[in-house]
Amino acid sequence: MRGDAVSPPEPRSFGELADRLQRPASVALVLPGLALPHLQVAEALAALGPTPRAALGDLLGVSAAESTAGLEEALGTLADHALVWPDGEGLLHMAAPLRQAWRTPLGLDAPLARLLADTTSEELRRMLVALGVRTTGNTRQQRLTALVDHYSDPERVAAMVAGAPAVTRELLERLAGHETGQPESQAEFAVLGVPGIPHADSEPGARWALERGLLVQDHRRYGATRMPAEVALALRGAAWHAPFAPVPPPVRSTPVSSADVDREAAAAATAFAAHAASVLAVCSASPVTRLKSGGVGARELSRIGKAAQCDDIVVRLALEAAYHAGLLARDGSQVAATKGYDAWAEREPAEQLAVLLQAWRTLPLTPTQARDEEGKVLPALAGTPPCEGCAQARDGLLTAAAHLPAGRGAKSAAELGPLVAWYRPLADQLPQDGTPFATLAREAELLGVVGRGALSGIGAAVRADDAEALAAACRRLLPTATRTAHFGADLTAVVTGTPSAGLAALLDAVADREVGGTASVWRFSPGSVRRALDTGRTPEAIAADLTAVAVGALPQPLSYLIDDTARSHGRMRVTSAACVIHGEEPALLAELAAHRKLAGLGLRLLAPTVLVSRTPLDKTIAALRAAGYAPVAEGADGTVRVEQNRHRRAVTPVPHPRAPGGASSRQGASARTQGSLAAVDVGALAATLRAAPPTAPEPDPASGIPFGTDTEEIVSGHARRLALADVRQLAHAIDDGLPITIEYVAASGSRTVRTLSELDLDPPYLYAWCHLRDDERVFTLSRIHGVMPA
Repeated sequence: MRGDAVSPPEPRSFGELADRLQRPASVALVLPGLALPHLQVAEALAALGPTPRAALGDLLGVSAAESTAGLEEALGTLADHALVWPDGEGLLHMAAPLRQAWRTPLGLDAPLARLLADTTSEELRRMLVALGVRTTGNTRQQRLTALVDHYSDPERVAAMVAGAPAVTRELLERLAGHETGQPESQAEFAVLGVPGIPHADSEPGARWALERGLLVQDHRRYGATRMPAEVALALRGAAWHAPFAPVPPPVRSTPVSSADVDREAAAAATAFAAHAASVLAVCSASPVTRLKSGGVGARELSRIGKAAQCDDIVVRLALEAAYHAGLLARDGSQVAATKGYDAWAEREPAEQLAVLLQAWRTLPLTPTQARDEEGKVLPALAGTPPCEGCAQARDGLLTAAAHLPAGRGAKSAAELGPLVAWYRPLADQLPQDGTPFATLAREAELLGVVGRGALSGIGAAVRADDAEALAAACRRLLPTATRTAHFGADLTAVVTGTPSAGLAALLDAVADREVGGTASVWRFSPGSVRRALDTGRTPEAIAADLTAVAVGALPQPLSYLIDDTARSHGRMRVTSAACVIHGEEPALLAELAAHRKLAGLGLRLLAPTVLVSRTPLDKTIAALRAAGYAPVAEGADGTVRVEQNRHRRAVTPVPHPRAPGGASSRQGASARTQGSLAAVDVGALAATLRAAPPTAPEPDPASGIPFGTDTEEIVSGHARRLALADVRQLAHAIDDGLPITIEYVAASGSRTVRTLSELDLDPPYLYAWCHLRDDERVFTLSRIHGVMPA
């Protein structure tokens, strides 16, 4: 903390911050960026309510100088965000939305004063009589104050419970977590209304405690019995303390120098820049096909990786970063390169990498996540909703690496996982990771953000979100693009470093890439040279282009390969034809080929008695007959095809649509149809439209039945696989806040049945609390295949 006490901001600025923090969304933006001790202090304060700093320190077990400094630092950070402040009496207060972040902080229910807020004065009097406590007044507030003061002494509460009946003592200790040292979330069960909570008439020993205020019956929650926080803390004993970890966990480290870190980071970044250029070049040459359910599937990822000679993790990382940077975009059922890619491909490797690193820093997901909670393979570029926990995990990794001691690096980047969890405890961990944040650490190593277990110069610029510093670090660590190649007598071309866009395009056109990375290898073959000749290149041009980029002269075997392939190229030709015209009179066919009215058919004379046409057979015959000729059609076996008149018939008669209102309406519609468009009074029509009442929701296009609410119409427009009855049931649950059970098909194709509550519609997504995962999840409406009552 900055100073000896939590100093409140100036009144004006504090008021502005307080107004902003009254919105729960503002607290939700702050909480993910707090470290573990900050959240632990906030949770303890949420459990205690307004309390002195000394009481907060006692609950957290703060005694040593190190933990005291940690508490002061945590309070200072919370005060900087206007989440915690002291009042004139020295009590620490917290923002109400922050208190609501925990259902049962530390497993404790609300304080006694809050639980007894609706209790009558007579009920309070009976509790005081049962406790043997005398009051100085008879008002409700005086009795409540006396009861709260009585329970403010933990030793007195413990002595009272010790003298209670055995069955009552066992119940109270179990609810307080006294025996196991871990609190039983009795209060949380009460909030959720879960059966099995002790009631006055059902749980043995509960009545004795209810009569004395050790337990309070909440009539607003179906009579659920709740334990005040003061009672639970007293029963846990003076030795129990709330968890508090003011010091980061230790990380196994090793001495490293900044030069060693940058050297390893440069090698990794250079390799990734080359691989990313190869991946995007493959996508530019052949657009990536998307799955019907969305995203790029495993087969396409494997194809790209094989063509670019890199692993699946590199392909996913390059695709997601490039898509986020605008180098790739969806084009119907495919993902194709954009015009921005063409400009990016002409830049130096350092500039290319800087663009991808900036995109990676702001990605709303972990790009290399390959499996979901059930172990199913996930597609890339699936368009999943933003994941704040993934972004916080990335920020936590950069923060953890930056806070390592100077001259020290973790033995491996994966060992930074516990440190990431300390700096960002609300960050999301991937189900595919064997150790915490292992996938994210691997990404950082591949990008050169982390080297030798420490933050590199590139990583420091990424963490600072400084574009100029990032560009300078990339230029310093990455070499310039290589524009020459070494050609060998074994028909290979080797390029050290990252090849320039022009060199890579030339070699890709004439040879097949075998190895990529810090050194790339291409191999020439008759098929690769023939591929270049097919694009219109001449053997002389191929040899000249290769000589221009060669270090030394071209090897003789490569020159022979180009010449030998060129000699056999084009010895036979294949032309396209929609149909063939042949006859026994060369003069007639020559006349057809020269006929001006038949020029649109695309006729071409291949032999004196053979013509080919670019136009299909039926249209060619119709054009010849229209020009005065009498051709006949021929079948595939060479026989004349006999044409028959076929009358088209409808399968079933389709009735004419009826105009609403009977015959008179039909006549009126006919009369209106015969009218002239110019006769319409546009001004009168506009006035009529303005005066018309609001339109009702559109009817269901499948059945024609009108929708009952706008929610039904919105859900039906996105959840096209649902029947109207299911649409109405889901819309009713959304509007009335009811739980619902759905049959859901994930992007991986797995089918599950989930019960949802706390529904929040944000088309095309449905945000809800998933009882199967016990967490908030986002569901795509188009993947909901069935709806059932919860």
